[in-house]
Formats: sequence, C-alpha cells, structure tokens
Amino acid sequence: MMTEEAFDVMVVGSCMTDLVSQAPRLPKAGETLHGHEFFIGFGGKGANQCIQAAKLGAKTAMVCKVGKDLFGDNYIQNFKNNSVHTDFVGQTSDAATGVASIIVNDAGENAIVIVAGANMLLTSEELQNALPAVIHAKVLVCQLEISPQMSLQALRMAQENKVKTIFNPAPAIPHLDAGFYRASDVFCCNESEAELLTGSSVANVEEAHLACQELLKRGCRSVIITLGQEGCVVLEAQDSVSKHAPATAVRAVDTTGAGDSFIGALAFYMAHYPTMPLEEMARRANQVAGVSVQAVGTQTSYPSRKDLPAELF
Repeated sequence: MMTEEAFDVMVVGSCMTDLVSQAPRLPKAGETLHGHEFFIGFGGKGANQCIQAAKLGAKTAMVCKVGKDLFGDNYIQNFKNNSVHTDFVGQTSDAATGVASIIVNDAGENAIVIVAGANMLLTSEELQNALPAVIHAKVLVCQLEISPQMSLQALRMAQENKVKTIFNPAPAIPHLDAGFYRASDVFCCNESEAELLTGSSVANVEEAHLACQELLKRGCRSVIITLGQEGCVVLEAQDSVSKHAPATAVRAVDTTGAGDSFIGALAFYMAHYPTMPLEEMARRANQVAGVSVQAVGTQTSYPSRKDLPAELF
C-alpha cells in the first residue's frame, strides 16, 4: 500500500453501473414504453464526486467495494482511466457490483432504482486500512449509498485527524444519526433532502435560508443547500445570515449526476483553495455543475479543467 501519498480528496462511498434508457416520458405503473436510446455508464454518488474532483485536477483516491464481476472489473478500469487511485477499491464475491436503472425523459428529468449490492459490504476493517491515507488527505467526502455507519466512521476518522469533511446526505434518510451533523465541516444536500431532514418545505430560496439555519443548529460547521437552476444557499456557523449563490441559466439536457458534479467540484476547491470563502467555492461549483447538465450521461458529462473558463481556477 502506498500510504505515504498525500491525496487532495478522498471519497468513501459508492460505485454503481448505470443502465440508462432514454424515453419520451417516464412510464406509468404497468406501462411499457418504447425508448430511443440505451447505454451503460459509470455512476454511484461516491464515484461520481471523486471523478469530478479528479477531472478538475485533484489528486484523488476512492474507498469503495465492487463485485468480482464484469461491472466491477470495468469500474476499476474506469477509475484508472480517470486517474483515480484504486488501492482502496475492494472486490467481493459475496455481492454484485451496485447497479442503477435510470430512465431519462425528453425534458432531462430522471427516475432511478438502485440496487446497492457490494456497496453495502464495505467494512470497518477496510476503512482502517485506508486510515494512513486519510490522515494525510486534505478533504474527505461521504454520502449515504454505502452503510451509514461506515460513512459516519469515515467522517469521524477524518475529523479526528483535522481533515476537512464534506457530507452529502443522499439518498436521504428521514432519521439521520445526529453524529453526522457534528462530523460535517460542510453539510451539502439538495432541496428534497433538506425537506426530508427538516420536515419543512424547501421550494425556494427563502425556505432554503430557513432550512440552512435549522440544519446548522444540529451541529454542522456549514450548510449548503443546492437548488438546481436557482443555484445554492450557503450558511456558515460564524454568519447569522445565509448567502444565495445564483447559477447561470443553461439549457439542461440531462441533469443526472449534477449534484455530484457540484460536490466533486466543491471538494476540489476546498483542497486547492483552502482560504477561499465557501460562498465563492459554491459559486464556482455551480458553474462546473452547470456545464455537466448540458451533455448526456453522468461522468462523461463532467467537465475537465481544460473545458472550463480560466477564471474558475
């Protein structure tokens, strides 16, 4: 194990093989529709976030579990193709690589069913194996597509070692362990996740400001609620008022993975520009995610540094 390497961004999370069908609209219960396109892609919130950070130039490592199957082998190769360090990617015979069945309609909206498979088998022992690398990392990112206890353990490991943490409570669970809030330097979720966690509507910028305050009270250092084309709202513990970072209007073709693009970009900025105000990092991450929705696919739609304006760096 090359533990002496220092990573900018480490992600402990999920890998999913995306099975994507494009159809004019989403089918109703019991209905069969003809779609016009099918492709297999690489997804999973953890891997998406890791690959977006890597594409922007962060030195990244992924801690995850895939199956000993074709999807798993292909996924490891995909990480290598995107310059993501794979020493902490485990393979198991006890479950299949995670898959996500995704339907995208002509408006770019999606409906997704995920089968987590091997993602749920990442163990405490494997996290401990990654600890020497975590200690030297700048930023650690977690979500909820692996066992929540593993995510919380990873966040705490990072925090105990003064590594900045980003926690993305997605897919949302209504009763989140209170420890997650306290272990989050940046607690970053979207409107629907914020609604589920706070029990209040988050349908506009004003409601997002209120939800930020509620989430901050629970012990996070800062909260970001992403609002799609409305940009995002940012609240830090030392500030009394949250700030709205608007997004530039773009024509969305496929919004799949846009939230992950935002978080991967945020992790990159936190690692590379630690003194930049969080609001400015969020504004730039909005722009990166805004580019990702203008192309079909998930990771394939993520921009590299060379695809972006120089003022973002």
